Amino acid sequence: MQIKGWLVELFSAIQGEGPLVGERQLFLRLGGCDLACSWCDSPHTHRVDTIAHIEAHSGQRDFYPIPNPVTPDQLLDFVMQLQQDYAHPHLSITGGEPLLQWGFLQEFLPRCSIPAYLETGGHRPLELAKILPHLAWVSMDLKLPSSCGERPLWEEHRHCLEHARASGIKIYTKWVITAQTTPEDLETAAQLVAEIDPEILAVLQPVTPIAGVLAPTPSQVLDAQA
Repeated sequence: MQIKGWLVELFSAIQGEGPLVGERQLFLRLGGCDLACSWCDSPHTHRVDTIAHIEAHSGQRDFYPIPNPVTPDQLLDFVMQLQQDYAHPHLSITGGEPLLQWGFLQEFLPRCSIPAYLETGGHRPLELAKILPHLAWVSMDLKLPSSCGERPLWEEHRHCLEHARASGIKIYTKWVITAQTTPEDLETAAQLVAEIDPEILAVLQPVTPIAGVLAPTPSQVLDAQA
């Protein structure tokens, strides 16, 4: 019996972050998250729903509802229908936290011919290791405690980076910075990444302001980069 997955939505859009910014991608958003970052811009993905939404035509925002959960074969049909409209170079798997559904991804990814680009909070190394053979990219958040309000996840981040680096796939780290981000957290993150591989790209992502979370000032961004 196939493991079923809980989707939020599937759609075509332009990647807005990281080294592939500007690339047209398919976005597969999975439901469920075990973190509660203060700056999260998609809290609706923290829970699963009995209905998901699939784009009918690539980039047209003409969504139609489907019942959740779905099988890997069902998802593959939805993905390939959109791939016929536009040859997307990557399938971005995001959430929520996609690694909560690693078993579903482990069944789905070998069926899918589009290179997979995983967006993860980088705090589930064991689950990441199970699907790394099926990935082309890992986009990994470094959760700076002063930015996100979560407990420190440095060791989890370290193990995720070690697994990803050992696999030989492409990887970059994303650090969301806010007005509250401390130099100490930035230094800790930089040292952690450099100890594993100083060539791993670090992308500073100024937060999109939401209730209670302030964006960094221009001088704070410059100081953070320095």
